[in-house]
Amino acid sequence: MDLTADGLVSRGARELSRRADQLIHDVERSLRRDVPEVWEDPDIARMTAESVAEHVLAALAGLEHGIEPSRIETSPGDLERARRLARHGTPVSVMLRAFRLAQGVILDRLLQEMPRLTGDAELISAAARKLIATATGYVDRMSEHGVTAYQEERDHRLQGRLSIVNEASMRIGTTLDISRTTQELADVATERFADLVTVDLFDAVLRGDDPPAEGPFVLRRFAQRSAGEDAAESPPRSERVHTFPAGSPPDRALVTGRPSRHHLDAGAAAPPDVLRTAGAQRIHSTLVVPLRARDRTLGVAHFLRHRTPGPFDDEDLLLAQEIAARAAVAVDHAGRYTQARATALTLQRSLLPRRTAPQSAVEVAARYLPAGARAGVGGDWYDVIPLSGARVALVVGDVVGHGIHAAATMGRLRTAVRTLADIDLPPDELLTHLDDVVIRLSSEVPTGPDTASVGDIGATCLYAVYDPVTGCCTVARAGHVLPSVVAPDGTVDLLDLPAGAPLGLGGLPFEAAEIELPEGSLLVLYTDGLISARDRDVEAGLTLLHHALGQSAPSLDAACETVLETLLPAGRPRDDVALLLARTRILGAGQVATRDLDADPAAVARTRSWASRQLTTWGLEELTFTTELVVSELVTNALRYGRPPIRVRLIHDRALMCEVSDGGSTSPHLRRARVFDEGGRGLLLVAQLAERWGTRHGRAGKTVWAELSESAALPVAGLPVAGSA
Repeated sequence: MDLTADGLVSRGARELSRRADQLIHDVERSLRRDVPEVWEDPDIARMTAESVAEHVLAALAGLEHGIEPSRIETSPGDLERARRLARHGTPVSVMLRAFRLAQGVILDRLLQEMPRLTGDAELISAAARKLIATATGYVDRMSEHGVTAYQEERDHRLQGRLSIVNEASMRIGTTLDISRTTQELADVATERFADLVTVDLFDAVLRGDDPPAEGPFVLRRFAQRSAGEDAAESPPRSERVHTFPAGSPPDRALVTGRPSRHHLDAGAAAPPDVLRTAGAQRIHSTLVVPLRARDRTLGVAHFLRHRTPGPFDDEDLLLAQEIAARAAVAVDHAGRYTQARATALTLQRSLLPRRTAPQSAVEVAARYLPAGARAGVGGDWYDVIPLSGARVALVVGDVVGHGIHAAATMGRLRTAVRTLADIDLPPDELLTHLDDVVIRLSSEVPTGPDTASVGDIGATCLYAVYDPVTGCCTVARAGHVLPSVVAPDGTVDLLDLPAGAPLGLGGLPFEAAEIELPEGSLLVLYTDGLISARDRDVEAGLTLLHHALGQSAPSLDAACETVLETLLPAGRPRDDVALLLARTRILGAGQVATRDLDADPAAVARTRSWASRQLTTWGLEELTFTTELVVSELVTNALRYGRPPIRVRLIHDRALMCEVSDGGSTSPHLRRARVFDEGGRGLLLVAQLAERWGTRHGRAGKTVWAELSESAALPVAGLPVAGSA
């Protein structure tokens, strides 16, 4: 029977089909030798073996029955294998090379069959050309379908990775909290591509310090999350520090700063320092990625798989590096913020009064709350300053801005206020001088090209002076919120004070108001952070404040807590808050003695006798000698250098205070008396006998005062007693 080329191809395929098992074995052996990549993953290897058998049988059947390559249907398993190769990260060229190798093995076997079927060389040549064309068409079609499935999976995988990276950029680093940031990294990774994630950071990072340069590395577990576990149910970070074994993958990552990928043997358990919550779960693939920012390694993240069957590939490693890098930058920012905030907070608290100085004019309680994490420490402050005559100054201020600069400026202004208060300036004059201080500080702010400008300094301040002898409170404000007063009967009112411009504007006057406060009144000073909030206006804040102040409280500390809980229920305010409560007291008539003097030198002796009798009444006989000396010198100075009216006042409080007032404005000064000078030693004597002394000026005249106590020193032997200006 005469054969055609098609008939020869058909007979050759039929003969070879009888040995199909051997042909399948040869093809598989060739692929295992030349394309080992498709046998690495067990699932892909199984699918490859099945695909080889299907393709060999389909190709032989098509050649035997003369079926066109385009009519041979593609196996669904073959397309799934292409998708698996794409997910596994195997290059598409590996799949195409496998097709060509299989084609070559089958063609070799078919070409070997033809000489056994006919001796016609021309017929064999024609059949060979037909066979090669048909086989090439078949492989090209299978390759086209495989590449299409592969590329679709690659595109889908790429979009998924871009989606993960985009999601990570939005979800990681939403706060400046280190623990929250690391937990966000663990949450994103376990939801998208890992089964278990742990994040360990150097313990120094939590304190805002630089990571150690060399081992052994001490770390702390900051975050941990397992797939399928609710974020709210994830175990809390470990409070105990730990180290990784020397030479282990995480230790090498910390030393070198390079990531690594590892596949564990089937059934091998993860090291106990990595797997803390999965229990009996078995890990088969891990990624170890150091967290690096600004060329520093901050810690290490573990990504593990025990549920997902496929191992991590190189693309998974790149993805883990990408999201870990974003987390590392956020952790670094949070660490730097933690350090800056701790520095500013330490500075702020060191500049605020740790305890109020002893005084009898008012009972006080105060609170300072720094702002929330994003705003940071601000420049709010309060102060309680004892003044002469048993008076007390109450101060609340607010420097514009936040951070170390605001805290440092606050400290400078608080020091300036204390310095000005020491010279007993009235509240309006004190604010005028403080305004000049702020203007000078603003002019000193550096603005060079190498220095970041912080802008002009702005501040507000309220300064009040309360006199427990008269019950009068003198208040002036510079752009500050109005204080409130709680009357003894519980009525809460907002004080009506003259408006003043904020500090730093210059050229604008400040006015003071005098208010009579009955004993037991509660003066409430605060900064605007207490009453202002995003969800309410200032009027609503004042209403809440007055409602809180109207509630009874067993102590001023309890009243402070009530106010803060009412106006700041969430805890951290958006702006820092200073709150100062002062309950007024009145010195009784039995604690104050006053005597008006005539402009007569004989009044000195009479005043000494009067002072001696008053001290006997108060039971202060041990201070009689010292008091007589001080009163004598001060009255002598007033008679010699002052102007009428002249008044002497003794105040028995925590110490004995002697005050001599006159209508003159000339202030006495200490001076060094020469050997033969008749005067110049009186104030030196007063300075040695008194604990403190000074001069304060009023609207009309001045007052020279001295504070005495039982520890007052006796006069220096041989020092003449004489008055001096």
